[in-house]
Parts: sequence; structure tokens; C-alpha cells
Amino acid sequence: MAISRLTEAERDAALADLPRWTLRPDGLAIETELKFADFNEAFGFMTRVALYADKADHHPEWFNVYNTVRMTLTTHDAGGLTARDVAMARFVEGIL
Repeated sequence: MAISRLTEAERDAALADLPRWTLRPDGLAIETELKFADFNEAFGFMTRVALYADKADHHPEWFNVYNTVRMTLTTHDAGGLTARDVAMARFVEGIL
């Protein structure tokens, strides 16, 4: 089943509940940068997200250096932001 992109209104409503996340300039993804106490805490966070992502079959784009994790969420199959991205962002918020 194809997944559709969020409308601008849906996207704006979702972002209102996700204050750590910003819309990428092209409007096709949301991004955040998270700081942790150290590498161990950052890697533990990434492990929890990876387990969720595998079950959801939806994987983030991310970059890690020591205690910093930068994440980008978009749904390539839909060509932009979808409910799957919002669900993952909410999962992330729930484990922080």
C-alpha cells in the first residue's frame, strides 16, 4: 500500500507537537540535533531507535559524532514527509 505525503496543514500540526524538530528548507523532511552526556548515552539512544526503526520498517538518516546525533526523517517512497516520519519523531521524543 502506498503511503502519502502529509499536507501542509498536517505537517504544521505535527511540528507544533515536536518542538525539537524543524522542517528542512525544501519542506520534504524534518530534522533535529540531539546532545547527550557522552558517546555511550548517544549510542544507547541510537540502539533504541534502531530497534524501533527495524520493527517499523522505516529508518532514519542520521549522523553521530561522540555525544551528538543529527537525525533527518523523510519517506523516500512518498517523496517527502509522511505519518511514518511523525510516528518516529514521536517515538524519539518519548525515549528522550
